[in-house]
Amino acid sequence: MSQIFHRSTNTLSRATIFGAVFVVAALVWVGYAIQGSPYVTNQGIRQPQPVPFSHQHHVTGLGIDCRYCHTSVEVSAFAGIPPTKTCMNCHSQIWTNAQLLEPVRASYRSGQSLQWTRVNVLPDFVFFNHSIHVTKGVGCNTCHGPVDTMPLMYQAESLQMEWCLGCHRAPEEHLRPRDQVFNMRYRPPDRSNPVVFDGRSYTDQAALGAALIEKYNVRSVMDITSCSTCHR
Repeated sequence: MSQIFHRSTNTLSRATIFGAVFVVAALVWVGYAIQGSPYVTNQGIRQPQPVPFSHQHHVTGLGIDCRYCHTSVEVSAFAGIPPTKTCMNCHSQIWTNAQLLEPVRASYRSGQSLQWTRVNVLPDFVFFNHSIHVTKGVGCNTCHGPVDTMPLMYQAESLQMEWCLGCHRAPEEHLRPRDQVFNMRYRPPDRSNPVVFDGRSYTDQAALGAALIEKYNVRSVMDITSCSTCHR
């Protein structure tokens, strides 16, 4: 019986199969890259605000503590957005005629809250509690980045699940003493920068992290990486 297909058909079939595999793999890679890009996550993007509030000026320049504005961060799931009255504690006396701050003064006169645009936004199906993280020794800039250097606030991390799990799987790499949680200039310990905790000096983050996990009763890795921890 004569050959129906030319010999080159085998080569063409193999090339087509391998080509299809590469195309699918490329599409998966492109999809993964888009999913983790700022286009989807908003990482690094400065959101428009009714007033261009500068954390750099207020935190670094004036030395205002995070808790002065974010009053509920230690006791609540939500860190809190300051009411206009908090702004006016100072701005009723300084920069009283600055056009830049007219929306603040108008809000104070009318009693209508400023409509700030949330910068760090999690999906509705994710539960996040600020107070738990603060209590366990997670610093503000661990999640929010170098806020004290931001003229305009932006989301420093992707806030995607893989990023959260990276910390939950190895919490000892990210913890610090509670009295350093709000210190934006805190650095993990090393030989040139020892950190004192519980009467002992540490020059290694792994050792300090292990001590903090025990002292602050951070749950087992299995517990804090279980689905129900964040999805309730």
